[in-house]
Amino acid sequence: MKNVLSENAREHIKQWILRYPPEQKCSGVFEALRVAQEENGGSLTTEIMNAVADLLEMPHIAVYEVATFYSLYLLKPVGKHVIDVCTNISCSLNGADKIVAHLKNKLGIDFNETTADGQFTLREVECLGACVAPPVCQIGKKYYENLTPEKIDSMLEKL
Repeated sequence: MKNVLSENAREHIKQWILRYPPEQKCSGVFEALRVAQEENGGSLTTEIMNAVADLLEMPHIAVYEVATFYSLYLLKPVGKHVIDVCTNISCSLNGADKIVAHLKNKLGIDFNETTADGQFTLREVECLGACVAPPVCQIGKKYYENLTPEKIDSMLEKL
């Protein structure tokens, strides 16, 4: 079987799991999936999840359970920039609906869609944990707070 994880990814994961007792190396599944997803251009495939499971000596289903439960793992190809918009109570009460409408209009896509040029994927998320500065979105590892349509336009322009 072809190795779907690069040697660099495999080595990173092997080093990462050294921090856990040998019988608990499955605790490294979050980092292993993160590395595998990043290496695959932002999403996971069944083949990649199986490779992670095999490397960690876990049942395949256990890895699928993690990957399908947490919104940080993406199971289909996405755009270069994934925009996660919080629509939970704090953001909703502070105009998330206007931000969502502006993003959908500006990008010409709906939630869980990717622009034709492959640049942006728009996703709705429950909470980004930044309730002190709503509305909020996350792109990659960066948070954008106190959003307005003008801030959205500036943010998209920079990307």
